[in-house]
Formats: sequence, structure tokens, C-alpha cells
Amino acid sequence: MFKNRKAAGIELSKHLNEYAGQDTVLLAIPRGGALVANAIRKTLKCEWDLIIPRKLGAPFNREIAIGAVTQDGTLLLDEEMILYLDVSKEYIEKEKENQINEIKRRMRLYMGAREPVSIKSKKVIVVDDGIATGFTIKAAIKSIQKSGASEIVIAVPVAPSDVVEDLLEIVDKVVCLESPYPFYAVGMFYEDFHQTTDNEVIELFTEQTAK
Repeated sequence: MFKNRKAAGIELSKHLNEYAGQDTVLLAIPRGGALVANAIRKTLKCEWDLIIPRKLGAPFNREIAIGAVTQDGTLLLDEEMILYLDVSKEYIEKEKENQINEIKRRMRLYMGAREPVSIKSKKVIVVDDGIATGFTIKAAIKSIQKSGASEIVIAVPVAPSDVVEDLLEIVDKVVCLESPYPFYAVGMFYEDFHQTTDNEVIELFTEQTAK
């Protein structure tokens, strides 16, 4: 049980010391992942930025994911679910466009006019406050691979053990503090798992820019 996202980030940073002082970039998945990443950043003293994967919701039930997309248009589809639900290509394209627009809106909101940090040939640590299915983070990984990162590390406080094993097949390293079984929800492992606000994320980057 973690006290909050900041405490989880501090604990994670103890397992990432090898990346301190290296050409490392933290990529936080907002909103909650930004609070975790901020604590890690202060320890590793490295650059950081955001990556925002968004799920594509199924027709008639937005909670069912049929895919995920990132800000550069990288798309990951759940082909089995698409076939089962008989989702049209036209719907997928429209939903993809809608989610990319939402990602861009959020990036402007959080980052303003700040230029994105280059990750080419750098070690990239992707940070979230927890992973449930791993589907959206796989879209983020696919995008990072296209950007030419030299190493990709996933750092999360909690995730199911089967998801960790799955991710290890496509990244260089996974740092996960807790992999409980059975796994129900990320929020069960935090004393304080309040819904992170847009303002909390904005303040983190405003504070950094001011310095």
C-alpha cells in the first residue's frame, strides 16, 4: 500500500539509480503518472516530458477498448475485439482522429508552447501510477520505438504479474514494485488515489519552467 503517488515515485526512484546522470528522459503518462514521474525526476535529475496514449472506445460502449493511439498517430488495434464487434474501418479512423485531437488539446493545456523533449538515442523511462491491462501503454511503447530511443524502461508502482511478463517481451526492462495476484484495480494499492486534476499536472511543468 502506497501512501500516495509521490511516495510511490520516491520508492521507484530507489530502483532507478543506474539511470542518474545518464542521457535519460522520463515520459509520464498523465494525469496520475505525472505525479509519480515528478518524484523520480527530482532524484534522477533528468529531463522529462509527457506521452498521452488514449484508448479508442467501441461504438455504443465507450468503456470497451478496441485500440489505442498516441499523439504522433501511432495506432495499436485489438483486432479480435474489432472483429467480434464488427467495427467498421470508417469508425476506427474517425475515433482515431477524435482521440488524437483530444491528445493535442491536453498537450497544449499541460505544456503550453513548450517544445517536446527529443528522445532519439536516449534511454527512456515510461512512468505511470499503475497498469491494469497494459493495452494503452503498449501504444506508447510502439510510439517510442519509432522515435529511436536507445533503451525503453517501464517504471510503475503496481501491475499484474502477467502484464509485467508481457511487457518484458517488448521493452528492455520493467521496474514494478508490486505484482499482486489476483489483481483488481490500481487504486486498491494507494491510501490516497484521488483523481489527479489538470491543474496539478500544469503546475508541475509551470514550476519547472519557472526554475
